[in-house]
Amino acid sequence: MDKSTALQDIPKHFDPASIEDKWYAFWEDNGFFHSEPDDRESYTVVIPPPNVTGVLHMGHMLNNTIQDVLVRRARMLGKNACWVPGTDHASIATEAKVVQKLRKEGITKADLTREEFLEHAWEWTDEHGGIILQQLRKLGASCDWERTRFTLEDDLYDSVIDCFIELYERGYIYRGKRMINWDPEAQTALSDEEVIHREEQSKLYHVRYKIKGNDQFVTIATTRPETILADTAVCVHPDDERYQDLIGQTAIIPIVEREVPIIADEYVDKEYGTGCLKITPAHDENDYQIGQKHDLEIIDMLNADGTLSQAAQFYVGKDRFEARDLILNDLKEADQLVDTEEMTNKIGYSERTDAIIEPRLSLQWFCKMDELAKPAQENVMNDNVQFHPSKFKNEYNHWMENIRDWCISRQLWWGQRIPAWYFGEGKDEYVIAKTEDEALKKARTKADNASLAKEDIKQEEDVLDTWFSSWLWPITVFDGFKNPDNEEINYYYPTDDLVTAPEIMFFWVARMIIAGYEFRDEKPFSNVYFTGIVRDDQRRKMSKSLGNSPDPIKLMEKYGTDGVRAGMLFSSPAGNDLLFEEQLCEQGRNFSNKIWNAFRFLTMNRNEETTLTDKLEIDEDNLVDRWMLSRLHETIDAINQDMENFRINDALHKIYSLIWDDFCDWYIELIKADEPGANIPEKPLSRGFNFFEALMKLLHPFMPFITEEIWQHVRPRETEEAMIVASWPEFDQGLVSKDDQKLFTNIQRMISAIRNIRAEFKLSPNDEIELFIKAKDPETAEALRQNEWIFRKLQSIDTFEVEAELTKPETAASAVVDGTEIFVPLEGFIDLDKERERIQKEIDRLEGFLKSIEGKLSNDGFVNNAPEEVVQRERDKKADTETNLRKLRTILKELD
Repeated sequence: MDKSTALQDIPKHFDPASIEDKWYAFWEDNGFFHSEPDDRESYTVVIPPPNVTGVLHMGHMLNNTIQDVLVRRARMLGKNACWVPGTDHASIATEAKVVQKLRKEGITKADLTREEFLEHAWEWTDEHGGIILQQLRKLGASCDWERTRFTLEDDLYDSVIDCFIELYERGYIYRGKRMINWDPEAQTALSDEEVIHREEQSKLYHVRYKIKGNDQFVTIATTRPETILADTAVCVHPDDERYQDLIGQTAIIPIVEREVPIIADEYVDKEYGTGCLKITPAHDENDYQIGQKHDLEIIDMLNADGTLSQAAQFYVGKDRFEARDLILNDLKEADQLVDTEEMTNKIGYSERTDAIIEPRLSLQWFCKMDELAKPAQENVMNDNVQFHPSKFKNEYNHWMENIRDWCISRQLWWGQRIPAWYFGEGKDEYVIAKTEDEALKKARTKADNASLAKEDIKQEEDVLDTWFSSWLWPITVFDGFKNPDNEEINYYYPTDDLVTAPEIMFFWVARMIIAGYEFRDEKPFSNVYFTGIVRDDQRRKMSKSLGNSPDPIKLMEKYGTDGVRAGMLFSSPAGNDLLFEEQLCEQGRNFSNKIWNAFRFLTMNRNEETTLTDKLEIDEDNLVDRWMLSRLHETIDAINQDMENFRINDALHKIYSLIWDDFCDWYIELIKADEPGANIPEKPLSRGFNFFEALMKLLHPFMPFITEEIWQHVRPRETEEAMIVASWPEFDQGLVSKDDQKLFTNIQRMISAIRNIRAEFKLSPNDEIELFIKAKDPETAEALRQNEWIFRKLQSIDTFEVEAELTKPETAASAVVDGTEIFVPLEGFIDLDKERERIQKEIDRLEGFLKSIEGKLSNDGFVNNAPEEVVQRERDKKADTETNLRKLRTILKELD
């Protein structure tokens, strides 16, 4: 590389598209993303594996940008940074995609064998599965792509099966018939965490049930009248005086005319509805418990797809919601529908398909969680695993205290097939084994039948819940389950930071912590950073279905990846939702342009003889150098603290302010040559570049592309050959001077006050003014005299006078900064008489306006009857008018 970069080699305008692919390929080709165990401190992050079906959305953008910021900074701190990428096989979502594809080809899943279907699923995965990982490259994600994992690859598949077998043998996994959540669209069981409850307006239907042997009725209130067909009892509270004489009698279920007992149970709420419940053991969890207690018949009236089964007797084959309309019509004709009441009700939806779930009695595989969860609960509550923000600990603790057994079986083909093998008709006639040969051997022993052959055993059709593989993710990506003492798991585990969304706290985060303590007796990570949800300006979650989510790729093409990354991080505090507006990306792009223009300006002042020093050495006698150095180190310290506490947006705001406000708007202006058109002198220019390089280092984790481009342009590198592996700036407390910062800040405020005076009285920037400063003490006066050059550098000044004791000049505008008064005489610049007349007219106008506002606000009728926003608007007008009047009266006084 040449000694310096010629200005003509640097585009006038920053063009992200021309550099992003170039530098990403450079980083990857040079192995900067790759990690191997060595003697450095490790820093490990495992990516929350996106669904193999997925494409990049705004939530991914936010989450992965934050991960990249953390990883890039750790790399610059000299740590061995390892960011493991990968994808999740996403059983329900992927199988649904494959079924849709086959349907378009005229093929149904039922037409295929399991093996044939899985061939189609793998073809689909091979074609579409890498899309999101490619898109993450566009985002700048510095993942170790050589370590990319997939939850269904052979090694991870085997680990999940081994995990199942180990838990089964230790008594944690069992098979049982229980009430579960059923997704009729995906036709599979769901765990409680995969059900989203939404509060909706529903109807409560009041239905009359006849009492056998007389003319009496009882009225039942239900939100699901179609389930009447599966009622096997009517239940009242034993102490409810209204129904004492009915207990033990028989009720007749409408439509089906089934005779059922009227029973008593304390579960019934006397105050809810009519105080009389229909009991449907097959379709409600609480009803099932009552059915078990009272030995009631169980009638399953629904097929797996949500249509009515033969057991319903009526509306067979009809969809459940169509059947609801039909039975309501029949009940009405039979004069048994007596009332319909509007009510608010919570309805459960499938997290994957958005279908309304059905409670269903089903034979499934479960994992006992109460004992497994205890170490995971304790180690979050004692901060061994820290949540950021910590407010999520209470929610986590509540879930852990009320944890339920995990339904881990899914009625799908895409996934890890449960290693259970059946050899008889009874529900307990099965063995757990990894291979068919092993299963046959175990089955012969259990059945005491040496003649059993392979055709006599059959493997479970169900697969394991996707989360049953991803809960092992921090362990299995380093082969820590199959090979628990290997070099990589010992080096990289426990990982450091996990970045994820609160909505999968229980799906994934809690279960990973449980698995970490159960299988390695160690936490899986030290910190969990919970991002917020990306929402639009109406606070709606961004989604494709709502059409309110921009295409991230198009955003990056329009504003540059750095601009989009910065724009998102500007407004994304941990755990709080991000209200996304495209203007944020525009702000990020403007920041890129500001940085580029500063770089071009510094470069414009270089020539072939310019030598840049490797070390930042300031002019100790120069307040501006001392101030900039102090601000730099103060900001390094603040950013370090912010990053340690996961206040990532705060850190970015600090570096943004340091670059835009302090360096670009003040420091560069003050190192310019005194002579117009002349280059900045070599030493100030070298210091300027050194400051700029330090700022680019601080910015690199947030905006990697522009900082790498600038880094490579500035100078040839024998060490730190790339920004991505440059060293993070070190903090030196001894270089932070609060006195220098205070003095320079006051000078900044004085210069800003002078600019305001020029604007107020329409003085040109080229008009040479007289400046008189009355300092509050001799020490301040001397300090301002020593830095007279700063005032003259930034303002056209004829006379500059500073005294501790000074008489205010006549007809001078003034301002006060931290007890120091500044005066700018106006005589000779404006027609004082005309200016007084103009200002007095404006005062008169505003006084009249204020009087009319006060009249409105003193009118009780207006204040009490007008909309609150209208009244508040008048109050705001009053406050603004009073402020303007005070300002004008002060100016008028100065002109007298």
